[in-house]
Amino acid sequence: MKKILAWLVLVVTVTGCQSAAESAAPPPVRPPGSATVVSQETVDERTDKLVIDSPATGDRRSVWVLKPPAWKPGSTGWRALYLLHGCCAGGGWDWLRTGEVARLTARLDAVVIVPEGGSMGWYADWRDGPGWETFHMTEVPRLVEPRYGVGTRRAVAGFSMGGLGAFVYAARHPGVFEAAASFSGVLDTRDDVAGYRAFMADNGVDTEDLWGDPSAWPEHNPADLAGRLKGVRLYASSGNGEPGPLDRGEGPVDQTEAAIMRQNRNFAGAAERAGVKVTTDFYGNGTHTWPYWIRSFERALPLLLP
Repeated sequence: MKKILAWLVLVVTVTGCQSAAESAAPPPVRPPGSATVVSQETVDERTDKLVIDSPATGDRRSVWVLKPPAWKPGSTGWRALYLLHGCCAGGGWDWLRTGEVARLTARLDAVVIVPEGGSMGWYADWRDGPGWETFHMTEVPRLVEPRYGVGTRRAVAGFSMGGLGAFVYAARHPGVFEAAASFSGVLDTRDDVAGYRAFMADNGVDTEDLWGDPSAWPEHNPADLAGRLKGVRLYASSGNGEPGPLDRGEGPVDQTEAAIMRQNRNFAGAAERAGVKVTTDFYGNGTHTWPYWIRSFERALPLLLP
């Protein structure tokens, strides 16, 4: 996760949020092709691990599913909570290994779906693949939701890169999610285009392979998409980078979280101008680390799944 620092520390001034891309055409949908579940493993009493052969991403990808306590085979009408992970290592398993998701969702009457998103996937269909948005928004729902009796009510949440994914997916796919939450999320990618390009180049990625020319970036930038989130319950949290109560002792300012806070404020301002309500928890001292995301996830659950 700290690899994101190379990009975010370059954001030194707040340039303000760009106008919301409300009139843009709907996102293209790639056909799901022959995506199939090739294996299903029981991890524990509540948790299954599915492996999907995904034409959209050109590989086999993992999805973890946590069943609600009262779930039984053949039961239907369950709500779904999708959880998206951050960059740059660990993947979806981070939510289960470190994020305490089993404990925090133990009493929820919802199916929790945790898909793989790539170490640098950024929740988009890349120009020449992989197609992460198609995987998450077409292949996974088609294969996973009927298997676990999911109905029509869904929420989505994510941390860091996954916070971007949660808000972008909710905006680009209207009517799919009732609520979206971001914990220290990357909510304004256009705050420093040059810095972002440098960060991606350091990781061997050409930004034009991701979102194309910067003129096309608003279609994947939460701050630009804020106006398209009307009617979605929104939660955004971030610290200021100063070591806080959940850190071990004193230390230097976490520049990643400090830049994330500025981006979150940009998003909140864009939402306000667009007449979109967002619940914010800008909690002051806190770093870009799991203890704060776990706390924020627990605080956001009543909004995500009331």
